[in-house]
Amino acid sequence: MKKKWFSYVTAAAVATMLVGIVPATAATDLGHQVLASNDGWAAYSTGTTGGSTASSSNIFTVTNRKQLVTALGSSTNTTPKIIYISGTINMNVNDSNNAMGLNDYKDPAYDFNKYLTAYDPATWGTSKVPSGTQEDARKKSQQNQAARIVIDIPSNTTIVGSGTTAKITGGNFNLKSGANNIIIRNIEFQDAYDYFPQWDPTDGSSGNWNSMYDSITIKGATHVWVDHCTFSDGAHPDSTNGTYFGREYQHHDGTLDISNAADYITASYNYFHDHDKTSLIGSSDSATTDDGHLKVTLHHNYYKDVVQRAPRVRFGQVHIYNNYYEGSTSNSTYPFSYAWGVGKSSKIYAQNNAFSIPGLSAAKIASVFSGGTTLYDSGTLLNGSSVNVASSNSLSTAVGWTPSLYGTIDASSNVATVVKANAGAGKFQ
Repeated sequence: MKKKWFSYVTAAAVATMLVGIVPATAATDLGHQVLASNDGWAAYSTGTTGGSTASSSNIFTVTNRKQLVTALGSSTNTTPKIIYISGTINMNVNDSNNAMGLNDYKDPAYDFNKYLTAYDPATWGTSKVPSGTQEDARKKSQQNQAARIVIDIPSNTTIVGSGTTAKITGGNFNLKSGANNIIIRNIEFQDAYDYFPQWDPTDGSSGNWNSMYDSITIKGATHVWVDHCTFSDGAHPDSTNGTYFGREYQHHDGTLDISNAADYITASYNYFHDHDKTSLIGSSDSATTDDGHLKVTLHHNYYKDVVQRAPRVRFGQVHIYNNYYEGSTSNSTYPFSYAWGVGKSSKIYAQNNAFSIPGLSAAKIASVFSGGTTLYDSGTLLNGSSVNVASSNSLSTAVGWTPSLYGTIDASSNVATVVKANAGAGKFQ
């Protein structure tokens, strides 16, 4: 059934005006599925149903950025809607679907060579973040890009990939405070690439280049289910960008980041690969309003050749079970550093996870940050042997809560097989 916009025009004209946005059929499929009643924190209370109750006039298939933005409507459009992604959608395009890049977004005053000269630690120092003409121009450039690639996802929305080839490249789905009841499934997300990273000499002992965009940012939203998606840097690994001031010129931030008191999130059967900063839960030690929130379940996800943050947690009650981690500490592009970041007031409850990382010690599965004191860990397998990450790091197991919302927890010995067979876009059995 097609939406009738103007009854007096020809069918060809209607097709042109719709620019490919056509309501899909209402047959039972991924778009109409809802989260099971016990499937992690997103099942809490009202559960997560997304746009499953959408009327036929609010069910769309989209093939480019403009169609996607039109189908979503404004960030306050809470009408239930189902959006099917067909094929590859590049978010770095104009409204005519022509590719955009650095020169299209760049503020006239921004000059990378002048930026390097202005903020060289030898002259700028290492005790303060950049400010002034070139930093202002960099920010404006970044804001120009953000206006194209950061897409707000409103409440009561389901976005699913159609078939096995749905892909979003260069985009950032933004689920902000006030958004509720959102489902994102069966989509491959690649290369949320920031053309204008910021130099921060105060980040760490040697400074760092930092980027803005994640593939999916959950910043204050509630009741979100991210399922059977794939995340990676795509064709632009940061290792190909060279170094400046002795640090890798990094153009990617997270894949799936959760902060700003977001709550009731389930991420299941996703495939995270070839990426550095994978998932941050909680934005900073000073964001104490996150305490009591950030309730997240991560299960049956596949992490392959990721460096860190799988996940890195502050404050949250995070259930991590039946995830599989595969990698190498000597990988030249994405060397494994740690999986679980035990940060300030974090309350991680980990069960039956498996790791295949040659030569890794149990303690190095986690990285303990300032204010991180507790971790409940049971059933962890490291290269086929049972280990306990909490005791290896002298952490208390008194996290103060016990998960109650979960389905079958697979035996640790079966995790690798089950996860590799099922995790990622297009892997529905």
